Amino acid sequence: MRFSHNITHILFAVIALSAMAVMAVAQPGTPLPPAYGMSDQKPGSVLFYPYYSSHIIWPQQENTKINITNTHTTQSVYAHMFFVDSGSCQSADSFVCLTANQTFSFVISDYDPGITGYLLVVAVDGTTGLPIQFNHLAGDYYLKLLSGHSANLGAEAFAALKADPSPLNPDGATADIKFDDVHYNAGPRVLMLNNVPSRLDGNDTVLLLTRLGGNLAGGEGAYIGGVLGLTYDDVEKGYSFTLAAGKCQYRTSLSDSTPRMVPRFTTIIKAGRSGWIKLWPTGDFPLTGIMLNLNPSAGTAIRSYNGGHNLHALTTTTTGVFTLPIFVPTC
Repeated sequence: MRFSHNITHILFAVIALSAMAVMAVAQPGTPLPPAYGMSDQKPGSVLFYPYYSSHIIWPQQENTKINITNTHTTQSVYAHMFFVDSGSCQSADSFVCLTANQTFSFVISDYDPGITGYLLVVAVDGTTGLPIQFNHLAGDYYLKLLSGHSANLGAEAFAALKADPSPLNPDGATADIKFDDVHYNAGPRVLMLNNVPSRLDGNDTVLLLTRLGGNLAGGEGAYIGGVLGLTYDDVEKGYSFTLAAGKCQYRTSLSDSTPRMVPRFTTIIKAGRSGWIKLWPTGDFPLTGIMLNLNPSAGTAIRSYNGGHNLHALTTTTTGVFTLPIFVPTC
């Protein structure tokens, strides 16, 4: 009986070791190469969440749930998180330590309550605090606004293309994240809003733009400034417009007043029709964005929907830079 009991224990041990071996082996298929470019469909060394918000009084109605995952099967990683306020464009930072295969989730109301902005997450060295090549971070976020808009969106991932992507600057206190296709993937230059529905059908489409870059080491997120764009109707005719985007982040609801066009937005995209928009900043720098749509008839009308998605990138630019303060991780 004792012999049989020992055999059982040995069998369980073998099964457990086999399961651990399976978990550690490479995943099937070919991993997306680092040079694949910025995408919400791959892991990277930098994650960019273009928009978050929480309401100071009604966080149950307006809030954002952030999810960060370490996809590496054996290695832990330190992540430096920068929360940038869209009003002042000033940043605050925090660290999170992720073990292999770990997902970390939190709501913005617990970290940055009452603030609207964007989040930058950077894989860093646990001893020096400098950015590292660790193309295994992936993320997404759930967003709900007091207006009723909501969506689940993927974080934009940027792969590090060098083993030492961000050396210490001469000041001894900062490092640069360069989205130049040499150190990290390039950022978007021209953006596309695919399938913009008609406001005359009850749709409220929100456009959110965020500039990728700025000095977060005692400075601020870089401003967007002017934006140029074209709205296309469903017979391929384009109508130009401009936006005064102002600070590091811009939000508007597409209507007859914004963007200002001749003829007006509801004349271009008529009831029962749809169009699309492409836009780009007047300066040569990367811009990211999302669109959210709300339609009160989504539960009763076949062609009415709620949700959102990241804007598509039609072209890229290699000019984006974030300057970061360097601290040793404390988590």
